[in-house]
Amino acid sequence: MRILLSNDDGIYAPGFAVLEKIAATISDDIWVVAPAEEQSGAGHSLTLTQPLRLRQLGEKRYSVTGTPTDAVMMGLGLVMKDNPPDLLLSGVNRGANLAEDVTYSGTVSAAMEGALAGVPSIALSQCYAAEAMGNNVPFSAAEAWGGKVLKPLLDYRFPPRTLINVNFPALPAAEIEGIRTVSQGMRDYGRLRIVENKDPRGFPYYWFGLGPMVGTHEHSTDLEAIADGYIAVTPLHLDMTHHESLAALGTIFD
Repeated sequence: MRILLSNDDGIYAPGFAVLEKIAATISDDIWVVAPAEEQSGAGHSLTLTQPLRLRQLGEKRYSVTGTPTDAVMMGLGLVMKDNPPDLLLSGVNRGANLAEDVTYSGTVSAAMEGALAGVPSIALSQCYAAEAMGNNVPFSAAEAWGGKVLKPLLDYRFPPRTLINVNFPALPAAEIEGIRTVSQGMRDYGRLRIVENKDPRGFPYYWFGLGPMVGTHEHSTDLEAIADGYIAVTPLHLDMTHHESLAALGTIFD
């Protein structure tokens, strides 16, 4: 199996080294095309107003001066043009990609780009507790459980334009309860927190804080799976059409 690896934290991120270890348990044909610098929050953005630079760092190992989408497009359209991958893995992200995070996430967007190209694609993210910031984020859960999550998926037949989003809870590997297949959750953005402070020169700055999650009685979403100590596995698809509204809108314009 030929695997393409990418991410949004940058090619030198600690979580990316973890992803390489996980991928090595599946195959010895690993290709890397990842952003040269951190691109967190880049979403599915594409660089159109400036040129991209591709740098070869080793055998089957490249960095791209652009977004995760840029990196995957360069990987599929140039680096691996004549030997396309059988699987694309993106991550392991430093931080959760749950609920509406997937619309902002460069990690998930790299997998989206793979899905658009017809490559089975999986995004992986490691949640972390508030006290574990920056380079202190532990990836032990992802490292211990990554292969256990991925190997059963190798024979899974991905429907067209779908991907799988995996989140590991902020727990030691031994304390994880198991794996849940769940839907995408939702947070209450009516209660979005905007934190205001002042920089050393006295000028105000602002920081976004996430709103609380909207719970379900069945505990059936990614937010609740993580809160309950489970790895959350969520299938996503790229058809954003709200099919239930088609008929109602049709009557308006008819």
